[in-house]
Amino acid sequence: MKKLNKNLKRKLRNRKKLKKVSYGRYRISVHKSLKNISAQIIDDKLNKTLVSASSVEKELKKKKVKKIEISNILGEILAKRAIDKKINKVYFDRGANKFHGRIKTFADSLRKNGLEF
Repeated sequence: MKKLNKNLKRKLRNRKKLKKVSYGRYRISVHKSLKNISAQIIDDKLNKTLVSASSVEKELKKKKVKKIEISNILGEILAKRAIDKKINKVYFDRGANKFHGRIKTFADSLRKNGLEF
């Protein structure tokens, strides 16, 4: 059996815990690289992305702001798009990322703008 690295172990452990709270909710999946951050709201029953937002979009690329601020703005954009589609109950899948820094700022921004998780 292959030896799993720490990030993959953390990712699998988090997903296992999230399966318990996923009833009647959509999943917010977050991907973070060194420069960019992207998130999408996924319906796991249909395996379909309902709403997405990314820091690569043109409107965010024009602004020259810090990465933490981009996370904050991206949270506002995703929450607005989700509420337009009448999505307000979700669960937060941070993947292999630790819940601090840009990920925490993003999650706080989502909560502040009307999503419940």
